[in-house]
Amino acid sequence: MLQSDPVFPLLCYSSIVMEKPGDNSTFANQVQRLHRLTVYFRWLFVLVLWLVVAPLAIWDLRTDIQLWREHFTWTAVRYALYFRPLATLGLSLCIGMTMAVLIWQSRNIIWGLPEQEQKRLEQQVMRIRNQGSSHPLWKWICG
Repeated sequence: MLQSDPVFPLLCYSSIVMEKPGDNSTFANQVQRLHRLTVYFRWLFVLVLWLVVAPLAIWDLRTDIQLWREHFTWTAVRYALYFRPLATLGLSLCIGMTMAVLIWQSRNIIWGLPEQEQKRLEQQVMRIRNQGSSHPLWKWICG
């Protein structure tokens, strides 16, 4: 079972790693660490998108935002996004990735990991164990 993490209590899932009879608790803890690391890296990727891509997209919309501040209409927003496809793509990417990670994490919290994803994590932990300390994730998973 997963242990509670006092720093990130929402990232802890009590139903993600189910220990089967005869399973090694160390292996279950390593699968848990790999899943937690996956969650952290997904949120890190979303954060980088919001810090790099979103400001560039908003900068591209700066003249339109000035217009919105004077006379806001939804039509003005629609046309600004339509005629500035790079800004639209950048903001859509940020919003889309955020929503995808939120839905993925919510599903894992509410219903637990799907069996296929659980098996993928277990196989990845076995690959990390087999490769040993030369694997880049060794110190976080097995260390």
